[in-house]
Amino acid sequence: MRILSGTAIALILSGSVPGQAPSDKPKQGVVSAGAGNPYARAAQLPARIINFTAQPATIKPGQTVTLKWETENQSGVTIDPDVGSVIARGSRQVSPAATTTYTLTVHGPNNQVIARDVTVTVPGTTRVNAKATAATSQKPVPHMPDGKPDLSGVYNSAFPGTFFPGGPAMNIAGIPGPAETKPVLKAGAEKFKVVRGPEDPGPTSDCKPTGLPQAYYLPYQWQLVQSLDKVIILYEYPHLFRVIPTHGGPHQADLDPTWMGDSIGHWEGDTLVIDVMGFNDKTELPGGFRHTEALHVVERFRRVAYDKLEYQATIEDPNVFEKPWVVNRTFPLRRDLEKVDEFVCENNEDYSKYFKKE
Repeated sequence: MRILSGTAIALILSGSVPGQAPSDKPKQGVVSAGAGNPYARAAQLPARIINFTAQPATIKPGQTVTLKWETENQSGVTIDPDVGSVIARGSRQVSPAATTTYTLTVHGPNNQVIARDVTVTVPGTTRVNAKATAATSQKPVPHMPDGKPDLSGVYNSAFPGTFFPGGPAMNIAGIPGPAETKPVLKAGAEKFKVVRGPEDPGPTSDCKPTGLPQAYYLPYQWQLVQSLDKVIILYEYPHLFRVIPTHGGPHQADLDPTWMGDSIGHWEGDTLVIDVMGFNDKTELPGGFRHTEALHVVERFRRVAYDKLEYQATIEDPNVFEKPWVVNRTFPLRRDLEKVDEFVCENNEDYSKYFKKE
């Protein structure tokens, strides 16, 4: 379960508690409030490994061991050999045939990488080291009974430079990839470019629906569930869902404007194409652009490998942009997750009053 609390974030950043005088003594894991976006400040908190154990530490061949781990502020966690990507904290049973050293590797902000080892001893065997173990073989792309590729799975959607408000449209360098194009505003449409002050908390601070394709520009996973006549997409943040029929055909006439629009899908070979229209004008587009109710998005999903889902979205709003523009992403499959988790916005008050001013 994930709970977002504005007050809690502020307290972590400032290191203070309401009603108490803030201490000048630095605290481990605390980043000063400083100036600027509090979400960006929070992203500077370093990753930590709190615990990594193997119980029991010595076994006989054929017996199982429970690996347990706890990490904080991570952007990716793996255990090698054999286990692969895992969630921030959890447990996993393994049955090593020989003495094996397991390595927990944690990635954090600013290219931080930390690791910790535990060794499971199997007496009378030759030691196996994680670095010397070959990668597991690639699985084939699964298929549905009708022969269509099965896109089902939990995928990550965090990308450099796309989480924080006002970030570049494409990536951290603002350079389109080979399949992407940059948005070009129409003359007189400059008001649709979002310009934020340094202390603006951004569009995600109120936990309202994200719209498309902004839903894929957040550091939370999402899940696709496929059946023979529809797909369901579940977004962990902010606990959104879409039910998308895949029979094709036109949209209903005179759609009521909604946050996520009206979606109808169809297949073009191995690619799922989803046509989306009927948006309201309350959401933002990647790179910090507003739009009108004339927004039209065409999404394309293709499973290019067992653990990779390619996504392309063509964005069109004739009231705002000179021409349609394209974003393209490849989402990694979260093999360690069977489902997305619950997300709750517990407290959306203005928490700037809790920050220590410098």
